[in-house]
Amino acid sequence: MPEEDLLEIKFRLLDGSDIGPFRYSPASTVAVLKERIVAEWPKDKKGGPRSANDIKLINAGKILENSKTVGQCRTPFGELPKGVITMHAVVQMSVMKAKTEKKIDEDPKTNGCTCTIL
Repeated sequence: MPEEDLLEIKFRLLDGSDIGPFRYSPASTVAVLKERIVAEWPKDKKGGPRSANDIKLINAGKILENSKTVGQCRTPFGELPKGVITMHAVVQMSVMKAKTEKKIDEDPKTNGCTCTIL
């Protein structure tokens, strides 16, 4: 594939730091991007993903599906100048979420809903 067909993508983390940019073929899937994020996650940052399933990638305000290709996820704004595409990477720990939900279910005081009208 010619070098000019590759897209440069960087991943913005919640703290404002970036991973990348890296070059990808338009045929690369979102799942491949997530695997790269897991592999490149800074070792000194806490709260990193355990697997690609812990990551949500957002581009142009949309959460990207694993089966979509990079070419399908490009923003349809016509001819934009060549540059680095910034995607937001959000870590959502499914294991931690499951533990939190279990704790809430076990505590009967937090399961109820009350409403007081004054």
